[in-house]
Amino acid sequence: MERRLSAASRRSAPSAIQKLSHLAQRVGAVNLAEGFPDFPAPANLKAAAAAAIAADLNQYRHVQGICDVLAETARRDHGLDVDPLTDFVICCGQSEAFAAAVFAIIDQGDEVLVFDPAYETYETCIELARGIPVYVPLDPPSWTLNEDKFLKSFTSRTKAVVLNSPHNPTGKVFSKEELLIIAQACQKMDCFAITDEVYEYITYDENKHISLASLPGMQERTIITSSLSKTYSVTGEFNRTTLDRLGWRIGWACAPASIASAIRNIHVKLTDSAPTPFQEAALTALTSTPNFYSSLKKIEFVTNLINNAGVAAVPGRGFFHRNFDGESYHHRHVRFAFCKGDDTLMAAALRMRKLADSKGTWLTGSSRQEDQTSSA
Repeated sequence: MERRLSAASRRSAPSAIQKLSHLAQRVGAVNLAEGFPDFPAPANLKAAAAAAIAADLNQYRHVQGICDVLAETARRDHGLDVDPLTDFVICCGQSEAFAAAVFAIIDQGDEVLVFDPAYETYETCIELARGIPVYVPLDPPSWTLNEDKFLKSFTSRTKAVVLNSPHNPTGKVFSKEELLIIAQACQKMDCFAITDEVYEYITYDENKHISLASLPGMQERTIITSSLSKTYSVTGEFNRTTLDRLGWRIGWACAPASIASAIRNIHVKLTDSAPTPFQEAALTALTSTPNFYSSLKKIEFVTNLINNAGVAAVPGRGFFHRNFDGESYHHRHVRFAFCKGDDTLMAAALRMRKLADSKGTWLTGSSRQEDQTSSA
């Protein structure tokens, strides 16, 4: 009966990130492949979830307080005027919010522009909706938006643009100038924009995240998807945390009421409700502190990195879909997720240093060492 499976399921390969994480677990490697923090959730969040379970909050439920806090945060951080009663859909993580958004707006044959490299689930969601992903390569080494390539990617069938900023896997934060190019093109071509903003508060140096929806003319056509999953304090002391670390799966979509209603209808058919006890804990996370945010290189390479150095990373080929000017960049980069404790990062650094000092020939192989170990 395998031949009767859907074409989309046959095209959907197993997740490279999860495969490598499982290998890391089997061999006891330091896991910098999968983007989850390795430190425990704060006690007050665990207590809130446990209290909700003890109070028998076990049925389908929508915790409106989450939307109220998110609406205030959107006003404070991005100047967005959103209605907490109509403009939010609480989902089972950002992944489900993104999928529901795609299913709500994409019809068969619609094209969706995706910046390359890209997180692996975008393509599958678009194809499940019977849309066509069209990859727009960012220009290395700084992964800048090439305006000419971007604008030439639009056709009469383009329905939406997917924007992930801050960007996974490169860490790039799209500049205001780049966002204005995207915004103007979306308006000219009458396209939706779906944003993935889960890394919103994890930026470095002087980079500051700007939500595409905050630009003139964009709120009416932008669907913001996000979650609590990647938010953590860079100082090592929690203000808010990653609920996905415990598999709690709380995310959301934010869009104008009519679009949010369509997404909500899809969400209800997909999962019906995000886990009630963890919605209660999410509300605690969102309101517990006044200051939320203080303080495939080749598969063989990362497999050998796990087995020989005891460190897991993700091959660049898991994110790239096109080559750049004839150069196969997806064979020159690996991604390390460093939302980890200092002890974990130090252990990984020491293991890789030890391997580099003792087995330089293995690291270099047939390519230059700096290419083999560069991080996307």
